[in-house]
Amino acid sequence: MNTNVIRGGCLCGSIRYEATGQPYNITHCHCLDCRRSSGAPFVTWASFRGSSFRFTTGQPREVKWTGRLRSFCPQCGTPLTFMSEPDADEVDVTVCSFDDPTIVTPSDHTWVEDRLPWIRLADNLPTYGQKRSNRPS
Repeated sequence: MNTNVIRGGCLCGSIRYEATGQPYNITHCHCLDCRRSSGAPFVTWASFRGSSFRFTTGQPREVKWTGRLRSFCPQCGTPLTFMSEPDADEVDVTVCSFDDPTIVTPSDHTWVEDRLPWIRLADNLPTYGQKRSNRPS
């Protein structure tokens, strides 16, 4: 895996970004907010230090919701980032917006208490009821 620079962007190409450094906290999130903001049963995220992530083309639209900040392409709607608060030093990036999402592998499932009942987890990854803790569910 080339961890020097990870590039990605939205479906229509209006927004492009790059992140440097090793991604971490790669997870499938099943929370209600992720499901509703993406229109998908869960979202796969990879975290980067805020200082190592930047948009290189275009400007995403940002939505503040319950103190958190999400961004997406204003043209095509592709979900791009999540921040726990606007000035956080960590940005979560949607893995499937990477140019090559195969360069990372999820390590767990978070917020499984919100998981849709028709989603069957068969990958043997650790699961967490909400946020990661020291012990899987």
